[in-house]
Amino acid sequence: MTSPDSAATDARTVRATIVQASTVFYDTPATLDKAERLLAEAAARYGSQLVVFPEAFVGGYPRGSTFGVTIGNRTSEGREQFRKYHASAINVPGPEVDRLAAMAGKYGVYLVMGVIERDGYTLYCTVLFFDSQGQYLGKHRKTMPTALERIIWGFGDGSTIPVFDTPVGKIGAAICWENRMPLLRTAMYGKGIEIYCAPTADSRSIWQASMTHIALEGGCFVLSANQFCRRKDYPPPPGYTFAGTEEDHSPDSVVCAGGSVIISPTGNVLAGPNYEGEALISADLDLGEIPRAKFDFDVVGHYARPEVLSLVVRDHPTKPVTFTSASVNPGGPQP
Repeated sequence: MTSPDSAATDARTVRATIVQASTVFYDTPATLDKAERLLAEAAARYGSQLVVFPEAFVGGYPRGSTFGVTIGNRTSEGREQFRKYHASAINVPGPEVDRLAAMAGKYGVYLVMGVIERDGYTLYCTVLFFDSQGQYLGKHRKTMPTALERIIWGFGDGSTIPVFDTPVGKIGAAICWENRMPLLRTAMYGKGIEIYCAPTADSRSIWQASMTHIALEGGCFVLSANQFCRRKDYPPPPGYTFAGTEEDHSPDSVVCAGGSVIISPTGNVLAGPNYEGEALISADLDLGEIPRAKFDFDVVGHYARPEVLSLVVRDHPTKPVTFTSASVNPGGPQP
């Protein structure tokens, strides 16, 4: 945990904090209580103006679980596990979103929160954005879940790749391995992102290379937040098991080591990576570093070659079912 000191007063400087902490798995109200405690500490102790939480903090990242799936087969136990996971997710909008908005307003911070979003019976790995006045700004849905994540999460579309222009900078997010998708990054660069949030579940040391590259490539600050979890942060077996490794775990075994980090537009590590435990990781972001870095390399500006290489982003919502007024109310008046 970084040493607290007074927040910078330079108008071009933003005090940012990453929360590295675990979900209270299968207990969304308790997770929200924990989020508020951490948010209060970030605001009071560090003077934070921007706070970023990990991927799937509200709702949980189901590390080690298979949900009973093999090719061509499901199990009743796996279906029940999905039911419990679905029950821990949140609707957007919904009461949990209202509470998160109230927290952001209460502590006067811009809040970036990883959640599991419930939309009917499909779940999405989502990031929610809130301003310091307690207003919900919008969301980003993970466009490509990784590997077995695809059996439990749906796919985001181009309508939820926002970059919000705020008094503390232009803020957006990409989640975990979608940070390795160059076209998605380019879309965010095209929207002028300055504070690039990267909530993740990847605690490997190689993740740091990706974060440094994105900071340099985009000429932006990168804030990567991950959970730090021990086996005891998940329900005990047999209610929850880590497939293939359960016998190797004690309650204190680390199952996600964190590695949260803040990196400048010139590739300098400002805080972290932290692999030691739950922590609040803070740094001052001098927004003047952005034009200094862009002077060297502006990936969608003077270093672009649009006559050779260009990107088209389909940013409209994609819906599987569309109703006309006649089909919704076939017995009613016709247009």
